[in-house]
Amino acid sequence: MSAPLNHTPLFDLHVDCGAKFAPFAGFEMPVQFPTGILKEHTQTRNAAGLFDVSHMGQLRIFGSGAAAWLETLVPGDLTGLEPGRMRYTQFTNDSGGILDDLMVTRFDDHLFLVINAACKTADLEHLNAALPRELTIDVLDDRALIALQGPTAAAVLARHANDGVATMPFMSSALCAVKGVACIVSRCGYTGEDGYEISVPADRAIELAELLSVEEGVGPVGLGARDSLRLEAGLCLYGQDIDSSTTPVEAGLVWSIGKRRRRDGGFPGDAVIQRQIKDGTARKRVGIQPLGRAPARARAKIIDPAGDELGEITSGGFGPTVGGPVAMGYAPRDSAAVDTLVQVVVRGKPLPAKIVKLPFTPQRYFRG
Repeated sequence: MSAPLNHTPLFDLHVDCGAKFAPFAGFEMPVQFPTGILKEHTQTRNAAGLFDVSHMGQLRIFGSGAAAWLETLVPGDLTGLEPGRMRYTQFTNDSGGILDDLMVTRFDDHLFLVINAACKTADLEHLNAALPRELTIDVLDDRALIALQGPTAAAVLARHANDGVATMPFMSSALCAVKGVACIVSRCGYTGEDGYEISVPADRAIELAELLSVEEGVGPVGLGARDSLRLEAGLCLYGQDIDSSTTPVEAGLVWSIGKRRRRDGGFPGDAVIQRQIKDGTARKRVGIQPLGRAPARARAKIIDPAGDELGEITSGGFGPTVGGPVAMGYAPRDSAAVDTLVQVVVRGKPLPAKIVKLPFTPQRYFRG
């Protein structure tokens, strides 16, 4: 018998809003609301969408030297972070593969991490196995995580939060009171749009979500539109586009590895990653534009015009902003140039496609 699914602190609110649910990473999560995935997608692109991402793991690492220690597990530059700034990075294994990707914020006396839902148990085991005695890990099981994303997100949140929230730079975090509720507010997200992720005490989560959702132009968004939004923005999903057999270099994530870390290493798989940065990789993640109307889904084969297999789609579907199918996958380096003609096999039939530059839609993060 399968284990019962967990519920986020916002589950009852989703039920009241008429959500359709599906299992995801051990949770019963809203896939869509009555307006439907297409309208939820365009709502986020044009105004603001409200997402429940409470299934993600949240934790803090306390102790002197926490940033230097965590650098032994990830290739990101953490000791160079100023307080209140955050960085996207990855846990890597000895072959340079990605065990998980995560966000790390540096505060004055601790690091704040957000990790993927499906990897929470493995990530904690990985951290605890290497944890020095002088550091401690605090798992924040008593908090929810709400994302407010879209071009009007800043104006909406500014009406309820501390002064300065609207001018927070992209990839920064601050302790903020949102209508009197103590929150960790981060200017980041997973849609390609400007917006925030708000860590809130679980017992105040529904109150805060209701406060934001009644704002004009804000609507609830489920996992369906979350996936189409991040795909159009060219953002990787762990377990599909990146995994333990994929290196950050193959995935096009070298930008997340600072110059000092590229030079000095000091993280699992550093020799492999340094060599790939210098010499290139046999394959690379690419954007793929099917030239018809049929979407190519994950695991569809990518073949060349002669019918020889090149790789496979890792994420694919319909891009509402693009107005047609979009996909990502891996192709050999010599077949990965933009405008290279390929084919994707959909329901056994080869269909024309081409390699395109990522992202499919411009990323509109707030740079200040």
